[in-house]
Amino acid sequence: MEDPIHGIGGTGYRPRAESRKMTRFKPAPPFGHLPAFRIFVSPQSLMAQRSRRSRAAETTAGASPNGSDPNQASDKSAPSKNEPIQVNPKVFNGDTQIEVDGIQVNLRNRYLAAFLAWLVPGAGHYYQGRHTKGTLFVISILSIWTLGFALGGFHVVYASWYPGDKRWHYFLQAGVGSAALPALVQGNRMRLATDNRGRTRQDYEPWWNGFMAPPHRPVDESEADEVAAWYARRGSGYEMGTWYTMIAGLLNFLVVYDAFGGPLAVPISGRKKRESEQSENSPDNEEAAAQFAETS
Repeated sequence: MEDPIHGIGGTGYRPRAESRKMTRFKPAPPFGHLPAFRIFVSPQSLMAQRSRRSRAAETTAGASPNGSDPNQASDKSAPSKNEPIQVNPKVFNGDTQIEVDGIQVNLRNRYLAAFLAWLVPGAGHYYQGRHTKGTLFVISILSIWTLGFALGGFHVVYASWYPGDKRWHYFLQAGVGSAALPALVQGNRMRLATDNRGRTRQDYEPWWNGFMAPPHRPVDESEADEVAAWYARRGSGYEMGTWYTMIAGLLNFLVVYDAFGGPLAVPISGRKKRESEQSENSPDNEEAAAQFAETS
């Protein structure tokens, strides 16, 4: 007969089914179980820590007996990151030779070359003896500028800074130099032919059949004027011609800078070549070659 206190036969053990019934049930928290956070350490971070420890050990082992650091002299000689870059004074002396990919380039007078490059695209490079670049620049830039000038009906380039017609586009169009200089002459004649009321005199006649001449004044968007007539005749070509001439002027600014500064002083091709030569002559490669020779 089963003992109610000591279990079956007085052994003191309860059946498995009864022990399951006696297991205490823990209700879940109202907001769910909190997520378990684990810290994962990537192999890269472990290797970085080991490399830092090895470098620290090598520095400690390589220290001199008197307590001085052998790398202290090299650290002092190396320039700091915050130190400004020292520019060679030869860059601004007006007569400089530079070497690019083993080729000597004589830039001659930098300021004169830059002025010639602005006056006529590519003229500064011809002055320096860089004929290939000069030919490329004069053909490409003047072609873009002439195309835009023709698309706008030969009226998109003119100099005017009058209320209602402030032609700020001309400051960029003038980047091509002499090709846009007639607009300054025509703009000055229009200024002299404008009366105190802001109107063009009846006796005014532009030079060169109106080539790069400003429109007759006043210029008002609410009234029919000469600019409105140009827009009506050319349509979207007037806007496209304006942008083409502006882009040509901006491109010539880069040509002027190239004539003054020359080609890249540190070419990428030469840098890669030097890096490959240094890697081939590194001590690790020499030791590996010696070990290979011994084994063979």
